[in-house]
Amino acid sequence: MNQIFKLKNKKLKEVESTVFNLEKDIQTIVENNTEELFDIKLIKSEFSVGGYRIDSLCFDEESSSFVIVEYKRDKSYSIVDQGYSYLSTMLNNKSDFVLELIENSELNIKKDQIDWSQSRIIFISTSFSSHQKNSVNFKDVPFELWEISKFSNDLIGLNQITSTSKESITKIGGNKGSMISNVGKEIEVYDEETHLSRVSPKTKNLYLELKERMTSWEGVKFRSKKNYISVVKKNKVKIYLNLQKNRIKIHILRRIDFKGNVKGQKVIFNLKDPNKLFKLKKSSHKEQYEYFLKDDKDLDYLVLLLKQKYDS
Repeated sequence: MNQIFKLKNKKLKEVESTVFNLEKDIQTIVENNTEELFDIKLIKSEFSVGGYRIDSLCFDEESSSFVIVEYKRDKSYSIVDQGYSYLSTMLNNKSDFVLELIENSELNIKKDQIDWSQSRIIFISTSFSSHQKNSVNFKDVPFELWEISKFSNDLIGLNQITSTSKESITKIGGNKGSMISNVGKEIEVYDEETHLSRVSPKTKNLYLELKERMTSWEGVKFRSKKNYISVVKKNKVKIYLNLQKNRIKIHILRRIDFKGNVKGQKVIFNLKDPNKLFKLKKSSHKEQYEYFLKDDKDLDYLVLLLKQKYDS
């Protein structure tokens, strides 16, 4: 656990850690703050389906996919077994999940609009054992591990355990007909290399140059999704980078409405672009600024525009 200090009169005083008395306490904190912590919407607490009880069923509007959140204090349980069992149950009971989404949210989404390939599970615990961490240390496991800490003065800390491996879990658990293999046929985990493998050398170099310039931005993260790489600040997506063979399609969201009445929604961002680099694209569900990056001619100006969005 990282040490936390409070600065007072130029002196540091360590903030004492405390404990969660019940697993339910963690669940309550997360469910009341799913959008702030993970940018996902809570759909149902204690959702029962297929003989399992899911702690928190959530939905990721960005990827149009379900997210299962589980809270654990026991370090002996198998994350892999539980995770793939839950994902397998979801894929075999899609209608139940969609019905729950329709009944408990304002989103007007149909079954065929769900991207099941982007489904994932978030495990949250006060700490994970080394065995648990190693068991999911693969590049393509659709799980996230987050350790949560509690301190005095109502301070809460959250830290993600990230994978460092380039190996695929299918090599050890992907035998034909196995649960891992069956789930892997429908659910995919994407990384930066997946996107870069599809583009020309020129586009790859252009992306890496753009990324290097954005890396200096405070708190910036890059998150790989099925169709794009998103630029993220405090778990909020700011910019979308769609890597195509000979260009990078860049999107900046102006306003959105999943029910199809985007004109009735508040504008969340207005781009100040005197050189008119971006074009405003409109549909019934979305308004966004679009630009195709093909060379580095306007890169300096582009980075200034993207920083404008990032700081908004």
